[in-house]
Order: sequence, then C-alpha cells, then structure tokens
Amino acid sequence: MSRLVINGYHRKNRINKNIYGHFTEHLGRCIYEGIYVGENSGIPNEKGMRKDVVSALREIRVPVLRWPGGNFADEYHWMDGIGTRSERRRTINTHWGGDVEDNSFGTHEFFELCRQIGCEPYINVNLGSGRVEEMQKWIEYMTFAGDSSLTHLRKKNGQEKPWKLKYLGIGNENWLCGGNMTAGYYADVYNQFQTYVRSYGEESVYKIACGPLDDDYEWTDVLMKKAANNLDAISLHYYTYPGVNIEGQKGESIKFGESEWYHTISQSLKMENLIRIHTGIMRRYDPKGRVDFIIDEWGNWYNPEPGTNPGHLFQQNTVRDAVTAAANLNIFNQYSDRISMANIAQAVNVLQSVLITEKDKVVKTPTYYVYDMFKYHQNAILLDSYLETEEIGPEADRIVNMNHSVSIGDDGKLNITIVNFSADTSYDIECEILGGKADEAEAFILHGAMNAHNTVQASDCVKKVQFYDYKMTERGIDFEIPPRSVLLIRL
Repeated sequence: MSRLVINGYHRKNRINKNIYGHFTEHLGRCIYEGIYVGENSGIPNEKGMRKDVVSALREIRVPVLRWPGGNFADEYHWMDGIGTRSERRRTINTHWGGDVEDNSFGTHEFFELCRQIGCEPYINVNLGSGRVEEMQKWIEYMTFAGDSSLTHLRKKNGQEKPWKLKYLGIGNENWLCGGNMTAGYYADVYNQFQTYVRSYGEESVYKIACGPLDDDYEWTDVLMKKAANNLDAISLHYYTYPGVNIEGQKGESIKFGESEWYHTISQSLKMENLIRIHTGIMRRYDPKGRVDFIIDEWGNWYNPEPGTNPGHLFQQNTVRDAVTAAANLNIFNQYSDRISMANIAQAVNVLQSVLITEKDKVVKTPTYYVYDMFKYHQNAILLDSYLETEEIGPEADRIVNMNHSVSIGDDGKLNITIVNFSADTSYDIECEILGGKADEAEAFILHGAMNAHNTVQASDCVKKVQFYDYKMTERGIDFEIPPRSVLLIRL
C-alpha cells in the first residue's frame, strides 16, 4: 500500500492555465486539412476552420495557441499571408517536405481561429531570415488602433479593430535551423529586435526569447547574462526520442515492446531535471523570479508512419503517449511557480497531436483525453502533496513507478491526477487529506495495452472512462490504480 498525503493547509501557487497550451505550424497536415479547409470545402466549417476540430479544442479548453512555427516561423514573411487569398504569394516550405505554401492561412485566419477556440494567440516572429522592420510593421498591423498606413491596410483586409496580442516569441531554434547562432550572438540580435517591440494596446507585449535545446545550460546562462532585463520568458524545446537521436532513427510509434516503453518514459521524465537546472541558472541572474520559463515545444517524436511523407511528421498516438503526456503535465504543475506556459507539439496530425483528421473525420487521440482530464488544473491552486514511490523498469531505464499532482479549483474541488508507469503492476493507494474531508468522488481513467491507439475505423479504443475502484474513508480516499494508466479523481 502506497501513501498519498495531501496537505490542504499548504496552498502553493496558482497553476497558469497556459501550461495546457498547444502549438500549430505550417507542417504537413497540421494547418491545411487539419485545421483549415477553406470556406468552399464540403467539410463543415466556419470561415474555413473545421467545426469538428474547433469544437474538440474548445472542449479541452485550449488556453493559448502558438503559430506559425516552429522552423517555419524563421522563414515566414507575414505580408505573404494577407490580402485576397488568390493573390497571395506562393512560397516553398523548405523545412517541411518542400511543399508549396499558398499562404491562404495567414494573420487574419490565425486570429479568427483563436477567436473560435476562445484562446490567446501566441505569435512567433521571424528573427532568422527576417528584419527588425518587418517584425515592427507586423506588430503595428496587428495591434495599432490609430491612423497609420498599416492600420488602413488591416481595415481594407477586413479587420476594423486591432487584435489583442500578448505573447510574442522572438526567433525559434536560433541555435540551429533559425540561423546557427551562438548564444552570445543570438542574445545581441534578440536585444536589437526586442527594442522595437511596441505595446500599442492596454497590455504590454510579453516577450519570449529563444531558449535552449535540451541540456544546453550554457545557452541559458549566456542569454540570461546578456538579455535578462529585456525579456519576460525564455523557452525550452525538449522532445523525447525513444530511438537513437534527433538525426537518426527515432523509434516506432506503434510497433514497440516493454523495453521501448520504459526507455521512452525514462527519457520523457528527464524534463523535470531540465526544468530544475535551467531555472536554477536563471535564478543566479534573476533572484526574484521575474523571468518565466516556458516549454513551447515538447512531446514524443517517432519515425513517420510508413507510407506517409517523411517531411510531414505524421505519427500515431498510443497509451504510451498518454502516459508521458500526463507525466509531463504533472511535472509542469509541480513547477508552476516558474513555468508560465507549455505548448505540446502539435495540435493536429503532426508529432504528438491531440487530434488526427482524415477527410471529413476527426479522431481524438489518447493524448487528447489526457488534456480533457487535466483541464481542471487550469488556474487552480497547487497543493503540497507527497506520494510514496519505488523504482521500476530495466537497469538501464530505472524510473519511479508513479507521478502525480494535486490542485484545488475555485469551485472548492480537489483535483488529483496520478500516472502509473508500470507495464504490468497495479498499486493500492491510501490517500489522506490534511485540513479537509471528502464526502464523495468523481473519477475517470485512461488505460489499455501499451500499443493501443485510435483510428478512423476504430476511434474509441482508448478514451477516458469512469472509474469506480475506490473507497471513501475518514482520512480521504483509497483506490487501486492499474498498470499503464492515467487517473483523475475529483473530490
């Protein structure tokens, strides 16, 4: 019997809802076919946006959406994506398969998508191949309410009032595809660009600098040393590759066994150490914690599915992906005193997507249901808690058997999310609540075979279902969590 102790007396920080953010890039079928089909499509849409996809994203309360990339951002020129669609420039998407980009989805379409979803826009501007003037004019076009040539152009293109834009990323992966810059050089260029970020609206623009890849702690150190006073947050990119490395074979999304199960989870759980060390470096230069840490690209990355365009990064999504997604969200919750946002890659049809579309059908992936279960943590208060764990797995990939987080919402309900990483063992949990008493519970679980996944032909193989294997006690609640599972209990 393992013990879970929840200290209701110790309320910590509020969990920023943007930790549950998403990422969309002009990559494969994410935007086109996945989100945007155009107003003349036979697929039900509102102003070109798929109604089924928008409805599904609203259901999980997507709080913030990052666009247009990703790698695509540092070759994107915003003027190509405004005006009459038939007259927009056709460009080459050199990063992702060499597709011809017709730019029919641009600034106006992105803000319309955010309006329909009900989320905040997060725009990543082009630092790699763009110019300061281009960024400055884009911000003016989007957010200035006064009388200028660019506001007249925006109105001519159909948007009378300026949009509200809070989150602005300045560059993307500038240590590699965004310019092959050193940390010091990027910090200098960032300082130049951010100088010309004007806040025309009532709210100041929140400036996000390109942070490190994985464990490049020197990048964080140099960036904080040279630019900490000029930024609001720095971003980390961390992907889990169960295969060799980012340049080699990344492993299969469906055809894997127990060893790959544990290796993937062990690699994914490294996220906690990355957060701890990077934020520790940031504290040296920012002891009061003014600068936030965000993870605006994260998730599992496998080999593309056989028979698909390798440049489109389409992969399937199994119970393994649900388990690692839940594990990371629990980690983000636990470190939410420093993390202000996280954006899983990507929303539709690419990498660890929450939705998969095929013509007029949409499939909710196992990862989607994790977001549906965890949405109650958004803006809730993190509670101090402790879970007894043990080590499991093969010698090369020893991991803890479970992780968790607990919050209390404004409705007064406790939200407990717990993940069992074991491939074959259930665990009995004795939960004690200090400073409170629970009279009733509502619980949901997602679990199944490690390779189980959803398809158009079988869309409900893996989903959240109600959970009843618990018993209310005077101390709190006792329950048994089965292997390969994600559990939500609301008290």
